[in-house]
Amino acid sequence: MNHGITMTNPVIETLLSRSAAKYYDPEATLSDDQIRQLVEIGTSAPTSFHLQNWRFIAVRSREAKARLSPIAWSQPPIMEASVTFIICGQLADASVIPARLAPLVEMGVMPASMVQEWETPARDLYQNFPQRQRDEAVRTGTFGAAAIIYAARSMNLGSTPMIGFDADAVHREFNLAPNEVPVMLLSIGAERSGNWAQKPRRPVKEVLDFM
Repeated sequence: MNHGITMTNPVIETLLSRSAAKYYDPEATLSDDQIRQLVEIGTSAPTSFHLQNWRFIAVRSREAKARLSPIAWSQPPIMEASVTFIICGQLADASVIPARLAPLVEMGVMPASMVQEWETPARDLYQNFPQRQRDEAVRTGTFGAAAIIYAARSMNLGSTPMIGFDADAVHREFNLAPNEVPVMLLSIGAERSGNWAQKPRRPVKEVLDFM
């Protein structure tokens, strides 16, 4: 696919070559370390006020896949891919900010006096606004999932983000906490033949406005 982009490097090539995979090698597996590496990269994504309000459930055993599949429309990647992450965003809660910022204070990156300067506006932004709390959970989970998607591509792995699932059933079956929102499912694994290249996108002139 010709994107009209002349400046290329491995990162850009990874971004432009990604496509949602449909077909996976069901015999391929990912090690614990590979799964941890994907999640570590996912957690490098941005979060508001450094909340890091996410959790990643790696569904990879045959038993766990069998529990997830029927409440996710029996989509083939869940059973065939090496792992399917349940991407959980957590409702934005300013009270966690001191703990989240403590490592920065200990490293000397941030003065301790600045912590309150972050916590107070975050409390004002979220505390009495449930929709904002949920919006932030979804944003955070999506950022983390996107980082995993591109990391997987850089490792020559396929990925399939999915929103087709019963959120309430996932909540019950996988014991999500009351403050957790199942943002999406994300299958990762070795691809087999038959997957499409990245589909054409709308022209930039249709989606970009200069002001």
